[in-house]
Order: sequence, then C-alpha cells, then structure tokens
Amino acid sequence: MTIGLAPARFGLPASAVDDDLSVLRLIRSRRVGPTTFHRLIAEHGSARAALEALPGIAAQSGIADYAVCPEGVAAAELAAGRRAGARLIRHDSADYPDSLRQIDGAPAILWVRGDPAWLSRDVMAVIGARNASSLGLRMARGMAAGLGEAGFIVAAGLARGVDTAAHAAALPTGTIAVMAGGVDVIYPAENADLAARIAECGVLVSEQPPGTEPAARHFPTRNRIVSGLSQGVVVIEAAQRSGTLITARNALDQGREVMAVPGHPMDARAAGCNALIRDGATLVRSAADVADALAQTRPLPAPVVMAAPDPLPPPPRDQGGPIQLESRILQRLSPSPTEENDLIRDLGVPAATASAVILSLELQGRVTRLAGGRLALS
Repeated sequence: MTIGLAPARFGLPASAVDDDLSVLRLIRSRRVGPTTFHRLIAEHGSARAALEALPGIAAQSGIADYAVCPEGVAAAELAAGRRAGARLIRHDSADYPDSLRQIDGAPAILWVRGDPAWLSRDVMAVIGARNASSLGLRMARGMAAGLGEAGFIVAAGLARGVDTAAHAAALPTGTIAVMAGGVDVIYPAENADLAARIAECGVLVSEQPPGTEPAARHFPTRNRIVSGLSQGVVVIEAAQRSGTLITARNALDQGREVMAVPGHPMDARAAGCNALIRDGATLVRSAADVADALAQTRPLPAPVVMAAPDPLPPPPRDQGGPIQLESRILQRLSPSPTEENDLIRDLGVPAATASAVILSLELQGRVTRLAGGRLALS
C-alpha cells in the first residue's frame, strides 16, 4: 500500500479535531517521519488519535519504553517559531501548497518566513553547482530573471553558486528559498542579507524546527521540497554525483519536468547536465525555451486496452505469526530500496497484516521508509 498522501485525499477533516501542538507532537515523535505521519493520520483519523495509539503500536512491536514527543517540546518549538517571526503551516491548512501535498512523503508541517501565498503560485526551480563558473552564474541570473518576467516564481535552496544567483535575480518577481535547517538559521552565513530580502518579497520555508542547524541528512529531504513545489526544475551546471541531481531525480519521481542547460563536455561541472540531456531531459538555453517546453506538455494518450493474461497463481499464504513475518520481510529487504507493493505481493499476506508489521519494524528502527512507497533496511 502506498502511503504519503495528505489526509484531505482520504476525506479526513483532521483540521476539525487537531491543533498545532498535536500535529507537531506527532511529527516530532521518535521514528515518525512524514510518510509514517500520513499513514497514522489515515488509519486513526487525526493526530490526537494517532498520538494515543502510538505507544500501543510501539509496545506491540516490542518497544516498552516508547514515548511520544512531550507537549513541552512541541510548545517550545511553537515559541521558537514566534520569536523567529515564522508561521506554521500544517498539511491540512488551506495555505499548504497543493503541488507539495500531492508528493509521496509530503512534509507534515512547514515553517515559513514571508508570504505563504508564493508557495501556491506557478513555481519553477533553478538549481545547480555551488562552485559554478562565471558563465553558469550568468546563465542562472538570466534564467531566473526571464522566468520571473514570464510569471513564474523561482525556487531554489539558498546554496552558494547557482542558487544564490537565481534567488537574487528573481527578487523583483518573487522567489522561494527552501532551507535545510531552520528558517532562522541561514546557511551559508554570507546569504543572510539575501535571506532577509527574500523574507520581504518572497518566502523562506523549511520543515525543520526553528533553530535547527543544517546537517547532511537534511539536504536530500530539502531537495524533495524544492522539486515538489515546482512544475519543473532547470539544472545549470551539476557534477555527475551531486545533490543537484538528487533534486532532478526527485522531480522525475514526482512527475515534474526536468530541463538542463548543456555545457562543455570537458567541464566536470557540466557532466551532470549533459547526462540528464542524454537520458531524456529537455535541453534549454533560456527562459523562453522553458516556457515553450512547458506549453508543449500534453497528457499522455490513453493506453491501449489489451486482453488480460491468465492470472498467476497466488503466492502461498503466510503460516507464521508476526515474528515469522518480520523475519520474512527482513530477508527480502536490503539497503537498496524495494517497492512496498512488490514486497507485500511476494509475502502473500493481506496488505493490512504486512503494513502493521512493516510499521512495527520501522518503529524499531530496523526498516526505513523512503519516498515513492519504497522500503530499505536501516
């Protein structure tokens, strides 16, 4: 079963029963990430009900000392947000951007500094190398300015290089900076003035608590927000192995357009862009190219309906209890991601039974849930 959908897609009026404190306590509870958060909301109807159920779920998984996030911790985060001049937007809020709500593992909450209305406009991400060349920086400025003139809000990650150039060029028309740490912790520090200007004529956004220093693990999760907010991403200079390409892969997984500016084949900073184009990304040289590519996007033709093949015999039903099923699940997983639907089909057990054991393993820290309905060994 694929999880990662916001409660509104299940018809659950969570806003009618939850408050900011309950939602924060749930998402900040140990081993509850965005995907598990939405699963718990879907199964229990509200954050409050999920908080009540979580210790029992953990106990069934053999975790006797599990405790949800204390009220004081969540209250302190709310107070820190107020001190930072930030606003909390919950997944069930009308201000939460629809584009982000649709992605797998959508953030349960967002902290924002600035006007959240920018998040729901037509957004394009402009991303690239931190050690960008002069030509790359010039391209980023021209691309961002042109997209702004065409009516797009430019999103990036406030990093050095291409991100910084794109944000600065898009200030007159609006820009979104997605932070890896708290919205009040500016990284790199030299972008403090730029961040202050973005808060005035755009928006700073993060899912991390205010005051959080950015850590390496935060950047990949930040990148999925950059692409999730956007109709597409434009990549300007990216090494073959870089965080920028992680954002591009996220965009593909999320059904966004991926575009890249070609570079010289001898420049390592262009290797990622050239590879993206080789693999099917749209080659763009200007904002006009981006607009043209988006205008040509059409729904895919209806698939041809073919006679269904003879069904395969169902796999044997599981005869063991939860411990046996845990063992079978762990044997089928590895550090490389596995589709949850494929795993459940291979196990030959009811989806509800498998999902309960998978959640148990997740709370034990033995299984990690990834975006796109995938699982891996922790």
